[in-house]
Amino acid sequence: MPIDAIRELTADDMQAVDQCIRERLSSPVVLINQLGHYIIHSGGKRLRPLLVTLSARACQVEGRDPITLAAVVEFIHTATLLHDDVVDASELRRGNETANHIFGNEAAVLVGDFLYSRAFEMMVEVGSMRVMEILSHATNVIAEGEVMQLMNCHDADVDEARYMHVIQSKTAKLFEAACQLGAILGQRSMREEEALARYGMHLGTAFQLIDDVLDYSSSDDVTGKRMGDDLAEGKPTLPLIHARRVGNPDQQETVRQAIENGGREQVDAVLQVVHATDGLAYTRARAETETAAAIEAIDHLPDSPQRQALIDLARFAVGRDH
Repeated sequence: MPIDAIRELTADDMQAVDQCIRERLSSPVVLINQLGHYIIHSGGKRLRPLLVTLSARACQVEGRDPITLAAVVEFIHTATLLHDDVVDASELRRGNETANHIFGNEAAVLVGDFLYSRAFEMMVEVGSMRVMEILSHATNVIAEGEVMQLMNCHDADVDEARYMHVIQSKTAKLFEAACQLGAILGQRSMREEEALARYGMHLGTAFQLIDDVLDYSSSDDVTGKRMGDDLAEGKPTLPLIHARRVGNPDQQETVRQAIENGGREQVDAVLQVVHATDGLAYTRARAETETAAAIEAIDHLPDSPQRQALIDLARFAVGRDH
């Protein structure tokens, strides 16, 4: 099922999610409306809310609750983006100026807080303590992951295990929660709930690893960000970690200096090292392993168009160029 077919399958649900987002972004505070609408409508893939609706429909859930929780997940994700861009002093996301660059850091942080609190208001409306447990825990883990990433910046000694822990917390945890919610809403067995949770965790990990690859291999007009942004911020992502692990002493020192100093001065030299040590191929192979694990996790779920869409979404995540 190609991505266009997946979007057609989910079109009604995703239109309802977009409408819910527009309605629940509303605030008497004008700046919240302006900044919230700017970031929500700035070209995101809506992958996380898509996972909520697909997993719920795969579990034969009817009604409005999947729509509400899909919007909740998107609000949580958007809040993390707002805060991330402030921490990273980012000026560009998805080819557009970041909200903090336009509206200021103070406004971006506070509107991110509004989105978190609005998300929790909405999840209460669903009336499920289990839903609240999953989403509140996920939000806490995401915050821990963001702090761990901050601590890892400019640390050239970060190894693969430490890095994988960060991305599983910061990125993959919300994928996991999004998929798990479908099984909870459908009151499915713990086996199915855990299967969808594993699928989401592996998918989210693969998705982030491909982002790492694209940071060193894709043009600005495709990804909406400048090549080497992670390096400029001193982030030791997996292509760099692998290059330091297998490179010769000169290559290792080039990568170490780039991570510790940040900036763009050494981007070309680091790119040469990453390519020479097969850092991108290694990272892509790790992503493909995660994708295979995601697909295997839902192998025993009942066959349905939604289950097939989840399988094909995993393949899309690892094969994408943006």
